[in-house]
Amino acid sequence: MSLPDTMKAMVTMGHGGLEQMVLHEDWPRPEPATGEVLIKVAACGLNNTDVNTRSGWYSKTVTDATTGGAFEEVGEDDPTWGGAPITFPRIQGADICGQIVAVGDGVDSARIGERVITDGWLRDPNDPGNKDKTGYYGSERDGGFAEYATTLAVNAVPIKSDLTDAELATFSCSYSTAEGMLTRANVTDKDTVLVPGASGGVGGALVQLAKRRGARVIAMASEAKHADVAELGPDRILPRAPENLRAALGAEKITVVADVVGGPYWPNLIDSLERGGRYTCSGAIAGPMVEFDLRTFYLRDLTFTGSTVIDPQVMQNLVKYIEAGEIKPALAATYPLEELREAQAAFIAKQHTGNIVVIP
Repeated sequence: MSLPDTMKAMVTMGHGGLEQMVLHEDWPRPEPATGEVLIKVAACGLNNTDVNTRSGWYSKTVTDATTGGAFEEVGEDDPTWGGAPITFPRIQGADICGQIVAVGDGVDSARIGERVITDGWLRDPNDPGNKDKTGYYGSERDGGFAEYATTLAVNAVPIKSDLTDAELATFSCSYSTAEGMLTRANVTDKDTVLVPGASGGVGGALVQLAKRRGARVIAMASEAKHADVAELGPDRILPRAPENLRAALGAEKITVVADVVGGPYWPNLIDSLERGGRYTCSGAIAGPMVEFDLRTFYLRDLTFTGSTVIDPQVMQNLVKYIEAGEIKPALAATYPLEELREAQAAFIAKQHTGNIVVIP
């Protein structure tokens, strides 16, 4: 196959607002190195990591909620998920669906032509379980907001599905994050799981994946989105932030809170947990600074787990779930790559249910 020397790419030039994402029509097309593949990108999903990395929200100098805009001060020593600097310019985008069109040395050429989705976690092949040796696609290396992208061959996961490219591009980040959280919290069919922000990409994935495990699931979302959230299969749906959450729950015994929201409502979520309950977290879109009463934590024998770097088998398991039809995509909208700024603005506004995807 004859491949072009250049490509169209949306390139993030530095920390700041949406204006930092710049369209380039003739960006150099990457070449796959040893152990890598070249993917022709068919679709690439949006996620909070893209927004947070561009804006610098991960820096401890930032204490506000995720806004997607420029912050007054961003510490350049810790502006990424891993608390490390980032190199610009950078092509972001971790959630690729596409086709392998070339391979580097050491990769079987029979993989050319495979339809794949990407595992965003970049691991040391000699020490894959070491969380200190991980990077993230579109952060520590260029990602998929472009016509072509390279990644480690092991991170290009083959998939056989009748779903569209855009639908498959909704799974990688949101669903692996959700499955990682549920795995970390050891969710089973004996649990009742409370999911704040259930209309978002990770929240909707949490609903489906917790149900897949046999758990009872109570979703929380703004009332305008209840019909969309209902299609994901929760057992109950509550308003986004009931004034009296305990009263709204009634006789429900919440054993797990799976949260990516945080913010000022957070103490209510913790107070809803039964004795011996578990709280698992992989985000704080409503704000990272919360009010925490240690007495609730220790007197109720609660367990808190943070979840970022997922176990290596999570992505492989997700592909099995997709191929078996056990989980379904929640595609909110598609945009052309040239309109990534508009797509991200819509993503930040959170008026949608599910995931937003761009098409090169």
